[in-house]
Amino acid sequence: MDIINCKGKLIDFSTPKVMGILNITPDSFYDGGKLKDEATLLGQAEKMLNEGATFLDVGGYSSRPGATDIQKTEELHRVIPAIQGILKQFPETLISVDTFRSEVAQKSIEAGAAMINDISAGILDEKMIATVAKLQVPYVMMHMRGTPQTMQTLTDYKNVTMEVLQYFSERIAVARKAGINDIIADPGFGFAKTTAQNFELLSKLELFKNLHVPFLTGLSRKGMIYKTLKSTSAEALNGTTALNSIAILKGASLLRVHDVKEAVEVIELIGQM
Repeated sequence: MDIINCKGKLIDFSTPKVMGILNITPDSFYDGGKLKDEATLLGQAEKMLNEGATFLDVGGYSSRPGATDIQKTEELHRVIPAIQGILKQFPETLISVDTFRSEVAQKSIEAGAAMINDISAGILDEKMIATVAKLQVPYVMMHMRGTPQTMQTLTDYKNVTMEVLQYFSERIAVARKAGINDIIADPGFGFAKTTAQNFELLSKLELFKNLHVPFLTGLSRKGMIYKTLKSTSAEALNGTTALNSIAILKGASLLRVHDVKEAVEVIELIGQM
């Protein structure tokens, strides 16, 4: 079933959707520190909504490899005012909150967010699954190993695609048993995976349809693109578009991106086929 319920709105993924990234962190790999005041944040939110984003993903904790670990109070201090500011200006916005902490999830939904996006699928905070089940909101669960500080040392797989699929079959079962109805899986490109493993996963992405939940891909401006092309994240939009096209052709339901207009165009063009 490719429909999720978000604040009473039914989102149908039979046509893929776009999630715009709003990082309210000083150290994110591509846009760190850019959204440092409310006017800039609201300007970027408006631009993404106008360009066709279905969701805005607000994150106050940078999960790039080796990112600084911050206190929960600091994460809340960044995230809650952002949610409130966006909803005051654009009340219909469906906000996803990128957090692995159950208390941040709880307070974000209370502040008006619609969905939780957890890089750890409930593993880094044992209360997360129960919290999301109680809140009855959609839950994006991602595959990773370790923490953002340790994950790049944890890349020993016999078969990366099969191990990631096995992980999801287990985590989805845990979430379903707890009472979470709307689940989206995210293979976690760049999280505890080498560049070669990322491309291996992308080449087999259609296998994720076997999970029978919508799946999200977060390829936007990542190292697998700019390291392969020997460029930088700032120069990785063309590569992002190329890989997003592959992801859509292989069945991705949701593209999580920094550049909404280009992702929407990918979906529109492929939809003509």
